[in-house]
Amino acid sequence: MTKMAGKQIIVEALKKEGVEVIFGYPGGAIIDIYDALAKDGSIKHVLVRHEQGAAHAADGYARATGRVGVCLVTSGPGATNAVTGIATANMDSIPIVVLTGQVPTALIGNDAFQEVDIVGITRPCTKHNYLVKNVKDLPRILKEAFYVAKSGRPGPVLVDIPKDVQNAVTDFNYPETITLRSYDPVKEPHIKQIEKACRQMEESKKPVLYVGGGVISSGAHEELRALAEEINCPVTTTLMGISGFPGTHPQNLGMLGMHGTYCANMAMANTDLIIAIGARFDDRVTGKIEAFAPHAKIIHVDVDPTSIQKNVRVDIPIVGDCKLTLAKMLKCLKDNGSKPEAWQAKHQAWWEQLRAWEKRHPLTYKKDPNIIKPQYVIERLYEMTKGRAIITTEVGQNQMWTAQFYKFDQPRTFLTSGGLGTMGYGLPAAIGAQMAFPDKLVIDMAGDGSIQMNIQELATAMQEKLPIKIVILNNQFLGMVRQWQELFYEKRYVATDFEFTPDFIKIAEAYGAKGIRATNPDDVDKVLKEGLEYPGLAIMEFVIAREEGVFPMIPAGKAHTEMLLV
Repeated sequence: MTKMAGKQIIVEALKKEGVEVIFGYPGGAIIDIYDALAKDGSIKHVLVRHEQGAAHAADGYARATGRVGVCLVTSGPGATNAVTGIATANMDSIPIVVLTGQVPTALIGNDAFQEVDIVGITRPCTKHNYLVKNVKDLPRILKEAFYVAKSGRPGPVLVDIPKDVQNAVTDFNYPETITLRSYDPVKEPHIKQIEKACRQMEESKKPVLYVGGGVISSGAHEELRALAEEINCPVTTTLMGISGFPGTHPQNLGMLGMHGTYCANMAMANTDLIIAIGARFDDRVTGKIEAFAPHAKIIHVDVDPTSIQKNVRVDIPIVGDCKLTLAKMLKCLKDNGSKPEAWQAKHQAWWEQLRAWEKRHPLTYKKDPNIIKPQYVIERLYEMTKGRAIITTEVGQNQMWTAQFYKFDQPRTFLTSGGLGTMGYGLPAAIGAQMAFPDKLVIDMAGDGSIQMNIQELATAMQEKLPIKIVILNNQFLGMVRQWQELFYEKRYVATDFEFTPDFIKIAEAYGAKGIRATNPDDVDKVLKEGLEYPGLAIMEFVIAREEGVFPMIPAGKAHTEMLLV
């Protein structure tokens, strides 16, 4: 058995977990781990320019690959700077492991330089966290951290490592497997619940598959498509579920909820059966909870039992992995003699109603020959990329327009902050995705407000020679808040009008990137083509209609049937 210092144990553990790249920012309490990483040399380290960027980059890497993302930050302000990124991953169930340095154990609680109780601070926004007090516990804790992060409902795990623990020496024995008595997530669904769900599907005349991010995290996209096609069922996705079912598939009704399609929301208001897969019925989806799906029975599949019955009444709860559950549902239906033509005949009237809703109010916008409409930029970007890109977004109108007008056919190609709604997410997440897939096209869709939240990460992208493309939809407003002020606050634009906006082209040039701008609709294709073809990092800025809104929109507290349309 080999004796190792804690810092060496950390490096060896990362290697055994298959970690190829980590994102971080050094400091005094973590410098010994950095030294060990350098001496080993087998793990790529990406130097971010802010610890929030490290957490988001690890998050983007995890979303794009399905593997655990890792970030490394120092104690005190380094750790607290990462909290927003940790909370973002927690809300969206993204597996990341955050390694933080800490002051020596003897100084903990003494208000030492750069000391903060990061375990206490992050307890509400991590899946689990640890303070390592003895180097002998370090191998086990690291093994547990990766296991907890990626199993069951995924999420962030933080490991706080005091400086003396990093340098203490012990025997290195890394566990091959891990068993936790207090944590044993159920993967296999109960067969009786599967049978009940299948009987309910067979009785339904107006079903809807309501799909969330759990389909993507469990890798269940193929099983979902097979089930949807077998029973000829319409599919609607949450923001987090986008890319879990092909965007161009004729059975896809689009996103539902506050900025969902008219058809998807009307379908939810009139369905007699909701088949919820890996979604949690959050407030942006349900609207007025008392009026949500008043005629529907609900089947709810989720690996996390605490998500079931949390927000809505559920008739058939199924605890289990989405991939396994969908496969068993399909088998059960086929064992019962399922025939696609019978489902098509049974659901014909339902589909006729759905197509009528689609025709009545399709996703659209008012075109203007003199002003760039943001929806047009995204439509053209989709056509020019043929949908073959990994798209990250910031948060706000840019995010919603992207969700509406870019079609995602492949899973893990739409990376966005859903639950927390974190401005500044998109650029560092794009860095994480591009590090994972250096040969793929990675695009960050941004607004002029949100891009400035973590704009310093342009330096990271340039240092790593990442050919990320950034599309900035510039309306000189904090757009989504402005839209609410227009609709509900009598156009009192308080603290949303950016009277000063920096020159993004000069910012691009200052970082050594390419910057190009479009100010009228005739320039859109030219700027997109030039930016997409440029071999390095490019910022494409589009000066768009200042008061363009995101529609449809369900006002807060209203029902699905009370949408504001264009």
